[in-house]
Amino acid sequence: MTTLFTDVYMSPRLLAPGGTPADLTTHEQRYGPLGYGDPAALLRTLAESGLTGRGGAGFPAYRKFVAVTDSARRTERAPIVVANGAESEPASRKDRTLLRLSPHLVLDGLQLAAEAVGAAEAYLAVEEGASYLESALAQRRDPVRVQVVRLPARFLSGQASALVQYLSGGPARPAHPVPPVRERGVRRAPTLVQNVETLAHLALVARYGADWFRSAGTPGEPGSTLCTLHVPGREVRVVEAPFGMPVGRLLPLEGASAALVGGYHGTWIPAAEAAQVPLASSYLGAGVLAALPADRCGLTETARVLRYLALQSAGQCGPCLNGLPRMAAAFQTLAVPGPQGTARTDISRWAGLVEGRGACHHPDGTIRLVRSALTTFTTELDAHAHGHCTATDRTPVLPVPTEEI
Repeated sequence: MTTLFTDVYMSPRLLAPGGTPADLTTHEQRYGPLGYGDPAALLRTLAESGLTGRGGAGFPAYRKFVAVTDSARRTERAPIVVANGAESEPASRKDRTLLRLSPHLVLDGLQLAAEAVGAAEAYLAVEEGASYLESALAQRRDPVRVQVVRLPARFLSGQASALVQYLSGGPARPAHPVPPVRERGVRRAPTLVQNVETLAHLALVARYGADWFRSAGTPGEPGSTLCTLHVPGREVRVVEAPFGMPVGRLLPLEGASAALVGGYHGTWIPAAEAAQVPLASSYLGAGVLAALPADRCGLTETARVLRYLALQSAGQCGPCLNGLPRMAAAFQTLAVPGPQGTARTDISRWAGLVEGRGACHHPDGTIRLVRSALTTFTTELDAHAHGHCTATDRTPVLPVPTEEI
């Protein structure tokens, strides 16, 4: 596995400086012991902390825990807990870096989550690093057995309903969200699915309390978050920073025309505006921040990503089966200098037809990216329509798996 450079913009919490993986002894020396035995107190502390999910949606963690416990009580089914480390977003490296450097912090959080909801069964789902994590588990003597499961390398494998379908013996494809996985998940049991970074934060909240957690970030969005930074010509970096910090403090935007914030379901923002935008879960998505140099073409970058997203869809409902491929093809027309025909109006119309109609949020995230590109790269769109592209460097900026381009 490639070693990534990591950095922190605050007193380190999840990622200690140096980038050295922590074994169990180092982990316990660094963070101290972890107490069990009072699920009600843990849930109160979780609620007071204001911890939100770090998997993309930013949903309050406490509400998710309570929903699962309520479902378990109502159905009289023992709940199941799943740590989601799939990180299927090609541009993201934060979760695999966390699992590599601080696996025991994630495993602590997974055990606490199981205790809080009364689960006796837990899974850690990843696309890579399974053997390393099994070795970490072998060092521990946990009350709840954890099974490491390797997922197919697909963009939607980490989507909650796809994840529970796979753990139930089916394909890793999203299912209709009714009923939600908190009510009927793995093998139809109430299931708590939490991103591995969320669980790592939970392990710290349990140790140090809600006030400590809130000492970073903002009153409305406390704590820190991990981000993956992409700057052409530089090594990919995983950073830890408090919510509220301007994007420009993390992502070098000198000489950039725009920034992609949130990953492939994220938003293109003009560089000057992006530099002032504070970190917030409302748009941070997968935690990806990428700078687009002024000598690159944002339309070309977007077209590459859209084709990938269309190919990665589950292909089981109209928006993904028909809408996304058509939009990707039309956007490719916009990315090539020359006549555009009705491509712009077609894309806008299809976006309205697709939005909110999928079995999962894959179409909605793709539409978000498309609309932001049409707005941010208006000048380039007009130049392309006249047969000219301002880009002088055709080297791709955003990583797209080679078999999908």
